[in-house]
Amino acid sequence: MTHTHTLAVRVYYEDTDFSGLVYHASYLRFMERARTELLRDLGLGQRELLEAQGGLFFVVRAMTIDFRKPAQMDDLLTVETIVREVSGASFDLDQRVTRGEEMLVSAQVRIAAVEGGRPRRLPTEVREKFAAVAMPRGA
Repeated sequence: MTHTHTLAVRVYYEDTDFSGLVYHASYLRFMERARTELLRDLGLGQRELLEAQGGLFFVVRAMTIDFRKPAQMDDLLTVETIVREVSGASFDLDQRVTRGEEMLVSAQVRIAAVEGGRPRRLPTEVREKFAAVAMPRGA
């Protein structure tokens, strides 16, 4: 697997607001789908983690997002996800939504591991899978 995970997303009518531009919350859904597919590609199905790891799941702990340019209905977008840092109970991602070479939205996301409503350390296997594809900023 390359260090940058990509997911193609087509913009549908349901993703837009009354002006015909992509509604801001739709970008969050696009990025969530990309994070889920990244987990799958790493062999970390969320349902399996929830069942096999005693109720482990991931939550967005923090997100900084920069909306630069709008997308429109029928645009074909790419969501890029890069694992930047892995720590004991969380990992940091950079995500970008592009249309061709044009950057539309960028986000920095911190994902935390939770079990029973409380933070927990990432299992060693999970941490190692993220670390194997991590590209620290500036590297």
